[in-house]
Amino acid sequence: MSRTRRETGPCRRRAGGLVPALCGALLTLSGCRADMHDQPRLEPLESSPFFADGAGSRPGVENTVARGFLDEDDHLHRGRVNGAPTTTFPFPITEAILERGRERYDIYCAPCHGLAGYGNGAIVGQGFPPPPSLHSEYLAFATVGSMFEAITDGFGDMPDYAEEIPTRDRWAIVAYIRALQFSQYADVADLPQSDRGVLEAIP
Repeated sequence: MSRTRRETGPCRRRAGGLVPALCGALLTLSGCRADMHDQPRLEPLESSPFFADGAGSRPGVENTVARGFLDEDDHLHRGRVNGAPTTTFPFPITEAILERGRERYDIYCAPCHGLAGYGNGAIVGQGFPPPPSLHSEYLAFATVGSMFEAITDGFGDMPDYAEEIPTRDRWAIVAYIRALQFSQYADVADLPQSDRGVLEAIP
């Protein structure tokens, strides 16, 4: 009986009164959180009575360019010199750049053009129209500038990759394509003696 009285005595009544108090405190705190969560400040695309036009976002200053996006070098950013597609690369091509180009080519180009560039990529087997072979006479003798433009702006069924592939990576891809083409058109006499020996050893 004494245990029952203790459970139903003043302590239990105090505990029972504590629950509503805690609920009230939580409601108060949640109200404060809502106010903190939505503080009065200017946010993009929101309206604001502070400006005469009622818009919170300010228009860009005319004739300005964001840092890093000036792109003044036509040779590098557009593949053109004196308004015409360039025949030269805008920076020296090294083995590391060729390796980077091979990696990017395998990701972005091989699904259509195939790993060796013959236009027999994986999606062609799924019914997509085959692209022209990179080893065709037309593309084998195309300027590097026009190839860069095709990757940048798209050509025919090929979409543009200006957003997906950074500028220098596009040039790296062009350099690798040139290496692929050279592998099909190179004369044995153009190879170093060590490489010639490897070919001559093939039965």
